[in-house]
Amino acid sequence: MDAQVAPEFPDSIEWLNLAQPLRMAQLRGKVCALAFVNAGSAWSMQRLHDLVTLLGRHRERLNVVAVHVPRFDHERDPRRALKRLRGHGFQLPLGHDPNWTLWQHYGVEAWPTVVLLDGEGRVAGRLVGDGPLRELDAQVGDLVRALVPQSLNPQPIELRRSGEPELPLRFPVGLAVSGNYLYVADTGHNRVLECDQGGRILRQFGSGGVGFIDGPMELAAFNRPRGLAVERDLLYVADTGNHAVRRIQLRSGDIDTVFGAGRPGTSGDVRVVDPRSVTMDSPTGLALAAGKLYVATAGDNRVWSFDLGDHSLRCLAGSGRLEVADGVGAEASFAQPVDVAAVQQMVYVCEAAGSAIRAVNARTGAVQTLVGRGPWEFGAEDGARSAASLQQPLALGLDPESPRLWIADSGNDRLRVLRLGGGEVSTFELPRPLHGPAGLAMAPGVAWIADTDAHAVLRLDLANGDLHHIPLGE
Repeated sequence: MDAQVAPEFPDSIEWLNLAQPLRMAQLRGKVCALAFVNAGSAWSMQRLHDLVTLLGRHRERLNVVAVHVPRFDHERDPRRALKRLRGHGFQLPLGHDPNWTLWQHYGVEAWPTVVLLDGEGRVAGRLVGDGPLRELDAQVGDLVRALVPQSLNPQPIELRRSGEPELPLRFPVGLAVSGNYLYVADTGHNRVLECDQGGRILRQFGSGGVGFIDGPMELAAFNRPRGLAVERDLLYVADTGNHAVRRIQLRSGDIDTVFGAGRPGTSGDVRVVDPRSVTMDSPTGLALAAGKLYVATAGDNRVWSFDLGDHSLRCLAGSGRLEVADGVGAEASFAQPVDVAAVQQMVYVCEAAGSAIRAVNARTGAVQTLVGRGPWEFGAEDGARSAASLQQPLALGLDPESPRLWIADSGNDRLRVLRLGGGEVSTFELPRPLHGPAGLAMAPGVAWIADTDAHAVLRLDLANGDLHHIPLGE
């Protein structure tokens, strides 16, 4: 396959952001990284961000083309796929392969896979998974240096100028409530907002520019912050793009790093002395309980426990393998854990790729599956836990007034409820549909919902089902 000429893009590929369908001839004369990705995969998105970094180094000699291949039914809709990819700000050709046609042409077997093409349009290599950037950089660099100058004048690749509407929020995800304050991770704007519950913005944490900078709230910087957890005058932030957990001192507004080196990796159990020496892999969800901060890391399929007293960080559970498997500690496996909720010694885990809800005993590390059967089994069925199904859930919330776990069932655009203690899964009927909800915060009688793909935050009255748009910054 190493000398094979890359096949032409089939007509079934839907180009999400191009004025005209892309042809292979337009890529010749430069090295091309053809990335087969899934918009909901943390590893795929990390690999695309790696390629954007390389594009900055080799812009005149490198093309990057992303082809989205769906895992879930809802991802077959090109509009949903484009929404998720836009949330990362990618400015490169984005194709959609709903029937896995191009995937099969290249014999791809896993997300992400990067197929490298030389300047003649021949397959020159492939990398599977989200391995070290240096390996990808080395292979791209070798091909760039081997380019032979050509007098090609191909039709330029023209990106459409359309995008998301200019709104106060852009793909909000994490939510937290403390007293009369509502905190919002405005993920697409790389900032965290403090608001009153009517939607008036009181403070902005982070400059809004992409960066990994501690300091005063107006100078500090985040990179795609997601999960939030608040306790008294401290707000913890899962700074996903920086592979770090950050902390906002709410009295002063100052921001510092709890742990995270700014690059993906798995640290192992450590006592955190130098925060920037600890590697994490796409932390996305946070929860506080009994003096511990629990962290879901979507990039390495693990759940971590950080002791706020002695600053010890340990892996609570997870082998690193992508699967839904019960067990104790490292014997158990998760399928892209994206959010956590905790009470006393019980940690509940929401898994996007596994379409599952799990429970972890914080004392023993024992993991039990509450809902879900595996990465390729999903649906929208209510009923007994053993028969109920979800589709790419992205957030959890514990009801403070009853033993219920609320679930943002993003792939189905629904709000679901799991009654704890052996109860059933049900759908909470809403007066209007949701749009890719990816954040939840619970208060007595109220659920706050990040309606992520609609760039909105909603307030749900649990007693009467009234659903209201909160005009943040409007």
